[in-house]
Amino acid sequence: MERTLKMLAKEAKTRMKQGFWEQCERDLDACRRDARAKGISESKAEHYFVGKVTDAIRGDTPDEFYLKVKKLLLEEGEVSDAIGRLTDKAYYATLSYAEKQRYNLELSEKYLEALKRFKREYPFEKAGKTQ
Repeated sequence: MERTLKMLAKEAKTRMKQGFWEQCERDLDACRRDARAKGISESKAEHYFVGKVTDAIRGDTPDEFYLKVKKLLLEEGEVSDAIGRLTDKAYYATLSYAEKQRYNLELSEKYLEALKRFKREYPFEKAGKTQ
């Protein structure tokens, strides 16, 4: 569904009425304080926070694969069988040998990208809760 200008204006008005921006300002201040206390760059924490707010306004949905990787990393840390745990077993069983190899490579690439993203974002999520 494409969001029209009228819909966007209505959403912006609702955000203003509900105190969205005031809450963002309080959250940003808390994020800065937490970052300062933990020795994390305030400007980097601010940049991360702004990105999260922007995603919320745009209505971007979280990446399901990244959320699975994040959950795995938070619960168990980096494990040697991460690719096996992230594999869709039912789908994998239907693939030929060559397709399985391609699937493993693509899954490995996605995992490494998600791992990089997690390592980049985790300190900021620990420093302050955004929203």
